[in-house]
Parts: sequence; structure tokens; C-alpha cells
Amino acid sequence: MADDLQFSWELGGSGWATYRIADSSSEQKGIVGYCTDALADLLYAVTGLYGDSPAQRVSFDLEPAELRWRLRRRGTDVTIAIYRFPDMSTSWDSPDDAGTLSWSSTQPRSVLGHAVMEAAETVLRVHGEVGYQEKWVRYPFPVAALQDLRWLHRRNDDCRHEQCRDGAEC
Repeated sequence: MADDLQFSWELGGSGWATYRIADSSSEQKGIVGYCTDALADLLYAVTGLYGDSPAQRVSFDLEPAELRWRLRRRGTDVTIAIYRFPDMSTSWDSPDDAGTLSWSSTQPRSVLGHAVMEAAETVLRVHGEVGYQEKWVRYPFPVAALQDLRWLHRRNDDCRHEQCRDGAEC
């Protein structure tokens, strides 16, 4: 297991975002479309790891492919497995293993929570709520999802980042 997760989310053209997730051994980049509320879905999935459910799933529409993230919590660690399916219209109800595993890593929940929260905060700082809506088009910036994750992360994780300990925006 590592403690070296990097995650970024950048808005591109109208209705497109590029994410990058990496650890010390590998990385994955993907371009997701606005057919789903992708950033909000990811924030809510990570937030769900702080509750009773040990597993969360989120799907990104790559038009036509599907990229599915499966997050499984075991204790304080989370296994992140990203599967690719060739056609979202036929893969929606397929089991994860029917897709091709394209990236995986195991990280502490605190590290995943912080990385996703920090990426969303960066998007908000760069674009603001209005700018996000203009670029993402279909959905507003997921303010409530980010606030929920920030609150749970600060309450439950012994985050090593100084800004989290000080109560400032992480």
C-alpha cells in the first residue's frame, strides 16, 4: 500500500474535463463528458466511504465508453479500481469484472479524501461557480458535495496537511 496519491480535475472545452490519478507506480488520465454530473458523483462516492457502506461506484461517460470507478474500503484503506467498458449503453448493469481493469491502487481513505477534495477546491478557485457552470454546461458546481466531503475529512481523518489541521480551506 502507498500513501502517494495524486489527483487532478481540469475543465476543458464545453462539457469536458480531464482527470489524472497517479501513485508511485502508475497513472491514468481520462477525458469525461457532461452526460453525467461527474465531479459531483465522484465527490459523493468518496463521501460515501465515510459512512456504513464499504463500497462505492461512480461511472463516467466517455461517449460512448464507460469508465467505472469502484472504491472499496477495508478499515482505513481504500482500494481504487478503474474499469473501462467499450459502450456505456450496454455496460451499465454489467459487473465490474466484465470491464477491463485499467488502473488500481490502495490508499488510506484520508489520502483519497484529501486528494479529491483538494482537486475540487482547485476547480472552484480557478473557475468559480459561474465559470464552472459556463464550462461544464449541464450541472452547477457541486458545492454541497464538496462541503460534505470537507466536513467528513476534517472530522474523521488525521490529515497531515497543515491547512486541514488549522481549519483553513484544504
